[in-house]
Amino acid sequence: MKKLLFFAAFAVLGMTTMFAQTEKGAWLIEINTGFGEVSTSTTGLALRSVDGNTSWAFGGEVGYFIMDDLALKAGVGYGDPGVDGIDGTFNWKFGGKYYIAKKFPVGVDINGSSSDGFSPMFVGIQGGYAWFVAENVSIEPGIRYGFGVGDDADLLTGDNGVFSFNVGFNIFFN
Repeated sequence: MKKLLFFAAFAVLGMTTMFAQTEKGAWLIEINTGFGEVSTSTTGLALRSVDGNTSWAFGGEVGYFIMDDLALKAGVGYGDPGVDGIDGTFNWKFGGKYYIAKKFPVGVDINGSSSDGFSPMFVGIQGGYAWFVAENVSIEPGIRYGFGVGDDADLLTGDNGVFSFNVGFNIFFN
């Protein structure tokens, strides 16, 4: 009986420390890959070719957990959207990410690009699954939809939003 109680206590302790990565005061660094039809203002890693136009981007995001399971995030990146006359863009993102049951991240953000009079903006929503491959490392496959805001966003999306599949790689630390 003592062994059973010890094992139960050890299991409960293990579960509580296992999810310390999303507690208030923790930080995360995130790199995403995006798989979609059109390159938008990404703060991740992307390489696409559509109708002979190649677009690419690289960047990253950082987040701070202001309360358990809720992080405020910011990201920056640089890329080429593959649109004639636009050579490079500075990409940015601000938003939040909430972990439902410590395993299902959902996020909302506003993101955009800027380059010589070209400044598309998007409001994004996303959801996924957090697979913790180590105590402080997760792989997060998910789906995302970006609603274009303004005429510049229409140049990239053709008057539609952008639906994409992405895989995020996260490192958590206190």
